[in-house]
Amino acid sequence: MINKAMILAAGFGTRIKPLTLERPKPLLKIGNETLLSNTLRFLELYKIKDVVINVHYLENQIIDYINKKNFNLNIKIVKEKDKILNTGGGILNAIKYFSNNPFLVINPDTLWNKNYLKELKEMEKNFFKNQCKCSLLLVNKKKSFDQSLKGDFDLKDKLINRNDKNKLNFIFTGLQIIKPEVFNNINEEIFSINKVWDGLIKKNELHGIESIIDFLHVSTLEIYKKLSESILNIK
Repeated sequence: MINKAMILAAGFGTRIKPLTLERPKPLLKIGNETLLSNTLRFLELYKIKDVVINVHYLENQIIDYINKKNFNLNIKIVKEKDKILNTGGGILNAIKYFSNNPFLVINPDTLWNKNYLKELKEMEKNFFKNQCKCSLLLVNKKKSFDQSLKGDFDLKDKLINRNDKNKLNFIFTGLQIIKPEVFNNINEEIFSINKVWDGLIKKNELHGIESIIDFLHVSTLEIYKKLSESILNIK
């Protein structure tokens, strides 16, 4: 059973400027929740116990926010002080908090809701059944609110590939289960998680589950505004 997770919250939020000039992207609000609180609530619903959050840009705002809020989670903040380490480097920098056990990595840019709980449960079951090293939750790009997003992967028989760049119809939702061992042979400090994924793809070891939920992801300023308007209209 997976009971630990990491939230990636160190980024600059460049594509959401000017909103992120004075506030980190995870603290932007959609409806009544910030992107960060929405993600933490989702992890609470999944009965996650321990959460690591990496921070860099405007880090003190995120730290103060966590200290003031009452989340039913044991939260550890990991600072990337001198330089941002990218997605892969950020996870590797915090790897000691997960011992040798698989853990979740989640991106707060996606609007997670309770419908994802069932998919995550299926993902976790498949992860242990097939002794996976890494598994990603993917969605067909047709279900993306932001139709400008291009596909990241192809998915066949729950295995991920990038064999044909013209047939990359699946987008990474921002949720994965990963084993610490996949970082064993990496000696770099700053690198993208794509380095890990590409290595696993070469060995047919990157697994994937397809989400059927409409993909709402804060990618650009325009999309953020449209999503905010949509939430208000629903209410």
